[in-house]
Amino acid sequence: MSKFKVCMLGAFAVGKTSLVQRYVHSLFSDRYQTTLGVRIDKKSLRLAERPIEVILWDLAGEDDFINVRGSYLRGSAGGVLVADGTRAETLDIVFKLKDKLFHEVGEVPVILIVNKSDLRDNWTIEAQRIEALRDEGWQVIETSAKDSSNVDQAFESLAEQMLVSLS
Repeated sequence: MSKFKVCMLGAFAVGKTSLVQRYVHSLFSDRYQTTLGVRIDKKSLRLAERPIEVILWDLAGEDDFINVRGSYLRGSAGGVLVADGTRAETLDIVFKLKDKLFHEVGEVPVILIVNKSDLRDNWTIEAQRIEALRDEGWQVIETSAKDSSNVDQAFESLAEQMLVSLS
């Protein structure tokens, strides 16, 4: 069985914990839960006839990317970078967190999740900005932990990329 450590990175309150809970346990809570330090969950799945275990490290939200502990990042096979569609400034934090991740572990596969698609009418991240990122080669997936839109697809897409990187 292939095992992959994946770090969830993003600013405070972008929905990292909610995404993990939706993906791993099919649950969603409207109550905000601050993550202190790191919370670890895992999910087993099969991709391309191979059993895989994804070990999700849900790191405390960082608006000051300098504070992310390098020791939490080490050993990561991939990263989930999460921005909140209703708070455009969280996208800028994602870019800094990606740089920190790559500095610690090298260029591992990453996906960018723009979360809270159920609140699209309130988004401050413009569609043109998301398209520009896609044009630059970013894999951007718009999700909602609340209604589960694209959550499984996002994590499975990253898992597929990690499998390919093993080859």
